Amino acid sequence: MNRDEPPPLPAPGDGKRGVDGHIGYLLRQAAHVQRQRLEAGLGELGLTAPQFTVLTMLEAYPGHSNADLARLALLTPQTMSVIVANLLRAGLVARRAHAVHGRIRQIALTEEGRRRLDAAKARVADWEDGMMAGLADEHRATIRHWLAGLARGAAETAPRSSGPEPP
Repeated sequence: MNRDEPPPLPAPGDGKRGVDGHIGYLLRQAAHVQRQRLEAGLGELGLTAPQFTVLTMLEAYPGHSNADLARLALLTPQTMSVIVANLLRAGLVARRAHAVHGRIRQIALTEEGRRRLDAAKARVADWEDGMMAGLADEHRATIRHWLAGLARGAAETAPRSSGPEPP
């Protein structure tokens, strides 16, 4: 190796990319790996990771508007509009008027959307099982509780408004 060349980069999980690394970086690194695997596996079903997220949120919380879905899926309203437009074009979701508030358009899974989501969830479940292989049930539960707690903490400390403070 030439003295002017930098040393080789550590592999994921090694050095500061491993247990000695900053927790934020480790979370980002894990999220990156998860996103790559999702994109590869879901791509075969004609879905992206954000589309899978939206379909999953629609199944869990049916009948919401674009704005509601954006908050649930942690996406911007603009991004949600693009995703929903693509899902509408693909026939995976449909819009209908709200029963009481006619201006609000609710989004629901179509039968094809439900079939595609079921296939995607099976792939994701297999991958998640593989990811957690070798961990005892109590460790799996601890990881889930810890991640949910991080999300709750972030939501509790996030700024509520970008406007001026009330007097």
